[in-house]
Amino acid sequence: MSKNIKLCKGLDIKLVGKAEAVVENAPLAKSYAVSPLDYENVTPKLLVKVGDKVEAGTALFFDKNNPRILFTSPVSGVVSAINRGEKRKLLNIAIEPDQTQVAKELKVVNPAKADRSEIVEMLLESGLWTSIVERPYGVIANPDAKPKAIFVSAFDSAPLAPDYNFVLKSEKANIEAGMAVLARLTDGKVHLSARKGDEGYMSEIKGVEYHTFSGKHPVGNVGVQIHHIDRIAKGDIVWTVNIQDVAMIGRLVTTGKLDMSKTIAVVGSEAKKPCYKRIIAGAAVESIVGKVDASVRVIAGDVLTGTKTAADGYIAVKANMLSLIPEGDVYELLGWAMPRFHRFSVSRAYFSWLCPKKEYKLDTNLNGGERPFVVTGLYENYLPMDVYVSYLLKACLVKDLDKMENLGIYELLPEDLALCEFVDPSKIEMQQILRDGINLMIKES
Repeated sequence: MSKNIKLCKGLDIKLVGKAEAVVENAPLAKSYAVSPLDYENVTPKLLVKVGDKVEAGTALFFDKNNPRILFTSPVSGVVSAINRGEKRKLLNIAIEPDQTQVAKELKVVNPAKADRSEIVEMLLESGLWTSIVERPYGVIANPDAKPKAIFVSAFDSAPLAPDYNFVLKSEKANIEAGMAVLARLTDGKVHLSARKGDEGYMSEIKGVEYHTFSGKHPVGNVGVQIHHIDRIAKGDIVWTVNIQDVAMIGRLVTTGKLDMSKTIAVVGSEAKKPCYKRIIAGAAVESIVGKVDASVRVIAGDVLTGTKTAADGYIAVKANMLSLIPEGDVYELLGWAMPRFHRFSVSRAYFSWLCPKKEYKLDTNLNGGERPFVVTGLYENYLPMDVYVSYLLKACLVKDLDKMENLGIYELLPEDLALCEFVDPSKIEMQQILRDGINLMIKES
């Protein structure tokens, strides 16, 4: 039996709109897209042009920083658009899918018999290598590096997050196959973590170091789990993979074809029917939720760390949920002076502390403007890691590399500070400050 790790710090934000345990098959979208903006520190170089015919698994672009890293099409069809922004920055590549999907023939190896280099090449060619994230810094893993360990979290504790036991209930064989692939990429251990009391079949997965965690959000963050299992020191490299991506890797090995279908949660107070949808990664938002009113914000991901997405845009390839909440564009007269029984607060300024189980319909309002950033000790009550958040962020602001290093920047990614940003009375964009600090570390290393 594994030892349970109980975390006392954190906060569960209960929102209206949890997904029902029902899976619907979303129709084939009119368009799918792959965007380099979904990945950190990627400089894309195109391999296709408008009108080109592609198959599922055809490379669309590669990273100039490492040409071996390919980004592949999730569907077969025709490249319908190459969308660019300011200074011709590549925003995404759109593909109009065929009615009958065809997957590119890929060289698939047996992980039990193949060399590590053959496994790496298989993942690179398929495009699934981009699902492996390297820490520190949260970038796509370097194929030439070898991590001291690989970490997979089998649950998500973010608001309205999908229940992976339900999502992956028929994927046990694929997850085991995916874990076998990951085990060949490191000389260390593959760590698999599940929520205590809700393990599902995860405790039965072979070839992994199994852990259970209990506590409030961000207990499901893989960064928090790494901190309590095997902390990252200077010079260490660890890799992380989302549990749904592990299943995709397993399907590649067992079927010999790239299959980027996944089950996502459509959640939030503005979702017409909160449920699970079976989609192909990168689908148009409209194919998943239909027409969306302008008063609704669509977020690819959870409400704390997700990305605002246009109603006529696309779900990020890495996103496992779509959150629909009201736009905070309504002025509230004397809002600060009202009792506000319908509002959620971590302080006792309002009355949400009297109803700990109540679900709230929250919008995107900041409920105040940016204020002076002062050291209060508040953030350490919500981040279950030995990190002085205020001091680290101030080191990032003044670009003091030595202090950033000494204060634990190697252990953190922006998602780990999302809850601190939510409770912050100063309304500071902590996630962006940390990402800017990380990018500076990458640039200077």
